[in-house]
Amino acid sequence: MDYQVKTLIAEDNFMVGEMIQGAAEDAGCIVVGRAFDGRQAVEMTTELRPDVILMDIKMPNLDGIEAAKIIQDRCPTPVVILTAYDTPEMLEGANAAGVGAFLAKPPNVLELRKAIVLARGRFGDLLSLHRANDLLRKRTRELEEALASIKTLRGLIPICAYCKKIRSDKGYWQRLEEYITEHSEADFTHGICSECLKKVETEMEMKANVDGTEPGVLPAEGKASHPPENPNPVDCAGDRAEGIKKKRG
Repeated sequence: MDYQVKTLIAEDNFMVGEMIQGAAEDAGCIVVGRAFDGRQAVEMTTELRPDVILMDIKMPNLDGIEAAKIIQDRCPTPVVILTAYDTPEMLEGANAAGVGAFLAKPPNVLELRKAIVLARGRFGDLLSLHRANDLLRKRTRELEEALASIKTLRGLIPICAYCKKIRSDKGYWQRLEEYITEHSEADFTHGICSECLKKVETEMEMKANVDGTEPGVLPAEGKASHPPENPNPVDCAGDRAEGIKKKRG
């Protein structure tokens, strides 16, 4: 390793810890601290901020897997588990705790160097995944907040079967578009569909035909432009009778 990795060793056995420290220094690491139980490992990680932790599993107060879980929550750091034995349950728990590599005790220099590189590489992948998850959660939260701010019409809406007005909560009858605009983020732009356009044209044609053919009835313009030919029929009859008398006389 070109870079001297700052290393924290968590091992409750002093002599085993000495062997681990010697292997770590031969692998090019700088040992910044030694912890002798899980709780101390958590505290020293938060204080010293090492690049990697070489963690024993069986330790007093707090075992290595539980300590690794707390460390990943408080101060995420690559962890290499050192153990004299392993079981499927232990491996599963260590993976869930974010452990990056496993190594048998006592480690040799070459294996230790590989385990550290592996743990740090996996840790980088986990950080990228966590950042992606955090971004996804943030966007999901923003979307939920945006959806919560949108007004949505739900439930039964009292509407008139004839004029299609809607009765508001206060008992007033409102036009459909007014009600929807008031209770949602929607707005209206009016137009006319092809079916309604045909109905309107048909009604206009029928009305024009009726106005033009009904006997004794003329449109307003027609009445104005065609004054009555015989405005006073009684007087005209009297004039004709008077004319006849004059001729006889």
